[in-house]
Amino acid sequence: MRAAGLPAAALASAVIAACGAGDDGPAPAPVRVGVVAPRDMAVVHDREVEVQGNVRPSNAKVTVAGRPAAVAEGTFRATVALVPGTNVVDVLASAGRARPALTAIRIRRDVSVPVPDLVGLPLDDARDVLRGLGLKADVQDGGGFLDRLLPGEPQVCATRPAAEAEVDPGTTVEVLAAHRC
Repeated sequence: MRAAGLPAAALASAVIAACGAGDDGPAPAPVRVGVVAPRDMAVVHDREVEVQGNVRPSNAKVTVAGRPAAVAEGTFRATVALVPGTNVVDVLASAGRARPALTAIRIRRDVSVPVPDLVGLPLDDARDVLRGLGLKADVQDGGGFLDRLLPGEPQVCATRPAAEAEVDPGTTVEVLAAHRC
């Protein structure tokens, strides 16, 4: 059955044209995004890092680690807080109907603690200092049997690793203690 007043070919053309209604032409080129700093697998010591990169088109919106980044003339930058260890920072760029772009970089936040100079401190004070730095104490008796008979509190004679050595938080420091060093 034909619609009144329209030949079959005209009706078919109208139906085909309606299928493309709302089409604004070909899809735009996909978004491109690249991180230029820091490099993937970078090792840093700071609590945060500035991520910088390039994006096309230059008016694309960029999020870094889920937060909007500042974009100007095709470059973006954002400051990202880091936790100790490896952090994966995702970068997403989008621009209207264009296919979005996603990339990620890995940044390792290396947190180290210098072993304090504990030599001469009373043993309990040395334990408190280590605990305050996030380190553990493994106390070794450095004086032998007769040393235990001496009056007073034992003191630190040496540590392993030695003072000023850089260690990871949670490291156990061997503390050699005796009444007389």
